[in-house]
Amino acid sequence: MIQLILGGARSGKSRFAEQAAKDSNLNVTYIATARAFDREMQARIDHHQAQRPKHWTVIEESLYLAECLMRVDQPNQLILVDCLTLWMSNLLMHENAELQSQECLKLLEVLASLQSELILVSNETGLGVIPMGEISRKFVDESGRLHQQLGQIAEKVVFCVAGFPMMLKGEK
Repeated sequence: MIQLILGGARSGKSRFAEQAAKDSNLNVTYIATARAFDREMQARIDHHQAQRPKHWTVIEESLYLAECLMRVDQPNQLILVDCLTLWMSNLLMHENAELQSQECLKLLEVLASLQSELILVSNETGLGVIPMGEISRKFVDESGRLHQQLGQIAEKVVFCVAGFPMMLKGEK
C-alpha cells in the first residue's frame, strides 16, 4: 500500500506518518531527504531523529530516491520517506537542470513494482499566494504536479492541519 501524507510546516504530518509506521508492526526503513545547510535546519533534523525509534533503519538520500527505494525494497517492510518537499528542493537546486524531471519520472515508474508498504510525506505548498521568484514558482508548480500524480497512485491520501489528519482518499 502507498500512503501520501500532506500538510504544511509543523502540521503534524511527520508525527502522523511515524505513528502509522509504528502501528504497521513491520520493519521500518526511514529515508531522510534533508540536508542541513544551516543551524536551524540541523535543529529540525535533530528533532526528527530524536522522535524516531532507534531500531528503524535510517538511510539519507537527498537526490536519487527511486534508486534508493529499489535498493532497499523487500516484502514485510514499510518504507517511510520524509520528505518529498526537501527532495524536490534538492533536485531543483542541482546543477543538472534535467535531474528534477528525470528523478520524478523514475519515482513514479518504480512505485508500482515495490513490494514494501510505502509512506510518502510532503508539504502542501500550493495553498499560499503565488510566489514572486521564478524558482519558487517552479518549486510550487512541480510539487503540485507530483502530489497530483502520487495522489492518483496512492491508496490512501491524508492532509494534516494543526495536528489533525483529514482523510482525502482511502479508509475513513
